[in-house]
Amino acid sequence: MKMKKLSLLLVLVFAINFTFAYDYNILLDNDLVKKEKKAKKEKSTDSVRRGWTFGILPSVAYDADKGFQGGLLSNVYYFGDGTQYPDYIHSFYFEAAYTTKHCGLFRFNYDSKYLIPKHRLTIDVSYLPDAICDFYGYNGYQTVMNREWINDKKFPDTYASRIFYKSRRDMLRIAADISGNLAGNWYWNAGIGVQWFTVGSVNVDMINKGKKEEKKLPTDVDGLYEKYCKWGIIDDAEALGGWHPYLRAGITFDTRDRQQNPNKGIYADAFLTYTAAFGAQKKFNNLKLNVDFRHYVPVYKDYVLFAYRLSMQLTTAGHATFMENNIWNTLYIQRATYEVVGGGNTIRGIARNRVTANGFAFANIEFRFKLCKFTIKKEHFYIGLNPFFDAGMVLQPYKLNKESIIDNIKENDPEFDLDKLDQYLNFDNPQIYRPHMAAGLGLKVAMNENFVLSVDWAVPFDKRDNSNQFTNFYVKMNYMF
Repeated sequence: MKMKKLSLLLVLVFAINFTFAYDYNILLDNDLVKKEKKAKKEKSTDSVRRGWTFGILPSVAYDADKGFQGGLLSNVYYFGDGTQYPDYIHSFYFEAAYTTKHCGLFRFNYDSKYLIPKHRLTIDVSYLPDAICDFYGYNGYQTVMNREWINDKKFPDTYASRIFYKSRRDMLRIAADISGNLAGNWYWNAGIGVQWFTVGSVNVDMINKGKKEEKKLPTDVDGLYEKYCKWGIIDDAEALGGWHPYLRAGITFDTRDRQQNPNKGIYADAFLTYTAAFGAQKKFNNLKLNVDFRHYVPVYKDYVLFAYRLSMQLTTAGHATFMENNIWNTLYIQRATYEVVGGGNTIRGIARNRVTANGFAFANIEFRFKLCKFTIKKEHFYIGLNPFFDAGMVLQPYKLNKESIIDNIKENDPEFDLDKLDQYLNFDNPQIYRPHMAAGLGLKVAMNENFVLSVDWAVPFDKRDNSNQFTNFYVKMNYMF
């Protein structure tokens, strides 16, 4: 029944998109008029998009980590005379949404390779309040995930709180990135931005507001975040949040046939990000190295594609706060958030933020099948299917000293039973470097090669990687990479 409702919802979303999709040929001057007339003679109207395409949609999505999302989004593309189609000249993206698990998304994004000739410019302004952000501790499997503590229906005798592995994290991000050509397929990249975090415990009273007594969350249970703060694993200065401006520079190698949903080619980048910190957090200045490699291999025309991505992030100098270590750095911000290993943007099927460490690596492998293509009112569509396999692991773990943690527990959490410490942290067999793996299947509905509704379902190989009954389901925009 739930799947039927979801299917009807997806049909409604695209029906609304058909209703609100428009094609405007804005005649700015006589030269543009002549160019567009000439282009119309040279190209079939059925094969290219020209002028402006404006779409407005309900921001309807589902993420097993964040819940159902409702709001509005709009993506405005300008294709000019269509010469560069399916690439666009300008893209303006707006979104305002909120989820049933109290995650907000308020975002503006601009992307263009033509505003500054021969340069790509991306600007992103996002405010992302998250009342129940996932927090599963450090070093992957070294932190024990107790599913029986958060499910009152399956494990009523051991249940503690369904927000045991949650914290509060609000983030404001302002970023600008630019790139230009060095030679051939090589490009330079530079970026500047600032991230502001506020972190803390979940506001249980806010979550309980309006709920029936039997459905209210307990207010007297320390979650894992509170334990980490009391035990000194999270530094007092870290727990304050704060402003973190950053500078970024790197190089890119790009042979893709197009930047959105490529059919062939290689994309690779390597870049450094220096992030500053001030006041009580000044010890958290840090330098991170990121390396990313993506390969798109056509198997049969443009109907079957093999694609994979290998990515790595390392802390090469200084120390980063756990909020920063929960963010995967990217050269171009195309999604609202980029969590580390785990979640719909890195390893589907693995709980969001399941693997928090100073350094990590992950891989995504998938086949992309285009099952059918069709055109409705000059809009070009296809329906696709993609089976996938995702995996990731810790490369640079946090150094957790058992004796120091025990001393902090005795001083700051004296009522805690030290015999139960192994229910939180595994020191005898930490399995820090054991890979986290998942596999699944995706359904894609694409319009004009740029606008893609993506529905992914994934299952982790190890039940310790997912607190949500062993499966994860995601409804998002565009392919993961």
